Amino acid sequence: MLDFAIFAVTFLLALVGAVLYLYPVTSEATFGVAPADGNLPDIVNSGSLHEFLVNLHGRYGPVVSFWFGRRLVVSLGTADALKQHFNPNKTLDPFETMLKSLLGYRSGAGSGSEDHVRRRLYGDAVTAALQSNFPLLLKLSEELLDKWLSYPETQHIPLSQHMLGFALKFVTRMVLGDTFEGEQEVIRFQKIHGTVWSEIGKGFLDGSLDKNTTRKNQYQEALMQLEAILKKIIKERKGGDFSQHTFIDSLVQRNLNEQQILEDSVVFSLAGCIVTARLCTWAIHFLTTAEEVQKKLHKEVDHVLGKGPITSEKIEQLRYCQQVLCETVRTAKLTPVSAQLQDIEGKVGPFIIPKETLVLYALGVVLQDASTWPSPHKFDPDRFADEPVMKVFSSLGFSGTWECPELRFAYVVTTVLVSVLLKKLHLLAVDRQVFEMKYELVTSCREEAWITVSERH
Repeated sequence: MLDFAIFAVTFLLALVGAVLYLYPVTSEATFGVAPADGNLPDIVNSGSLHEFLVNLHGRYGPVVSFWFGRRLVVSLGTADALKQHFNPNKTLDPFETMLKSLLGYRSGAGSGSEDHVRRRLYGDAVTAALQSNFPLLLKLSEELLDKWLSYPETQHIPLSQHMLGFALKFVTRMVLGDTFEGEQEVIRFQKIHGTVWSEIGKGFLDGSLDKNTTRKNQYQEALMQLEAILKKIIKERKGGDFSQHTFIDSLVQRNLNEQQILEDSVVFSLAGCIVTARLCTWAIHFLTTAEEVQKKLHKEVDHVLGKGPITSEKIEQLRYCQQVLCETVRTAKLTPVSAQLQDIEGKVGPFIIPKETLVLYALGVVLQDASTWPSPHKFDPDRFADEPVMKVFSSLGFSGTWECPELRFAYVVTTVLVSVLLKKLHLLAVDRQVFEMKYELVTSCREEAWITVSERH
C-alpha cells in the first residue's frame, strides 16, 4: 500500500532547519533524521494541509518539500511546475490515487496498461450509469425545484444541506439501484457515508484520527458497514435481472473481480456524492453573489432550452454554463490537493525528484496563482472564454482528457440542476452572511451556506 495511505501516519515536523531540501541536479543533498512529530503541528496551526502549502509555497517558491514519516514529500505549486513534472505513472488519476490510499486500497498495483484499462472501465461505468439514469436526475432536480417554489420568499434555505441530500439521493440510486428508493435507507446510508467521509476529509489529513481510538473505531466500523452494503448489492445485481442500469451493473458486465468492483463502488459512492454536492453548493452560492453572471446564465438557459426540459444533448450547447462551472471549481479550489507516487526519478526545474517520492499537486495554490489567473480572487466565468486558459485548466486535470470521472459526473449533474432551478427561480444571497471555506479533500463551507429564492414571472 502506498505510504500516502495515510495521511493517518503523522507528518514530520519542521522543515529540516529552515531549508526545504530537494535533490539539486549538480550536487547531492543530505537528509537528516526527521523529528517524531513532523510537520503535523505546522499543518494544524495553519488550519489545513492546503493552507500549510499556501504558506510553504509563498515562502519558498513553486517546488518545496517536507518530511512525511521517514520519507520525502515534494509539493508542486505552479502550473509550470506541474507541467514539467515527469511521472510515468500517468494512467492513474491523482485524486483517485489519494482517495484509494486513504481508504487503504491498493491504487496502481498493476502494470501501466492494466491501470489504463481499469481507469477507462471506471470512467465508462460512470458515463453509462449516468446516461441510463438521466430521467431520474431530471426528476430529482424538478422535485427540489418544487420544494423551493413552495417556500415563502423570506425562507432561508440551508444550501449545503439540501445539496448533500440531493446528491446522496441521486448517487445512491445510480450506484445501488432501487434498493435506495426509501427515505430511511438513504438516511442510514447518509449517516455511514458522513462518518467515513468526515475522517477522510480531516482525520487522516491532520493525523488526529490515529490519536483518537474512539473515532478510529467508529470510522472503521462505518467503512465496514459501507462495504457490507455494497457487497450485498453487488451479489444481488450479479444474479438478477433489473430494468434499471446502475454503476455496479456496468462494473459487473466488465468482468472485474469482486474486490475491484467493491473498491470502485466505495470510491464513487463517496467521491461522486461529495464532489457533486460541493460543486452544486459552490455554483449556486457564487450565482447568488454575482447577479450579472446569473442573468447571463439564465439568458443562455432560456435560449437553449426554451420551454422544453434539459437533455443530455443540450448540455453541450450550454457553453457559458460550462464556463461558470469551471470558474466555480477554480474559485472554490474544489479539490485543493491531489497526489502521485514517483515511479522513477523525475525532474522539475533544477531539481531531481527521487524514485518513490510522494509528489503532492498543490492545486489550491495553483488555482489562485496571480501569474496564471489575473485577479484570482474574482469570480469571473468570462476568463474561460479564452482557449489558452482552458488549456491550462485542462492540464491540471479539471477538464478534458485527464478530468477525473467524479468531476465529469458532477459537471453534468450540476448543469442539470442549475438549469432546472434558473428557469423558474431567482437565486438570492442572504445579507450579512459571513462565508468561510473549509479545506479538506474537497472544499466545503465552514458554516452552513444560506440562500433565499423568488419565483421568476
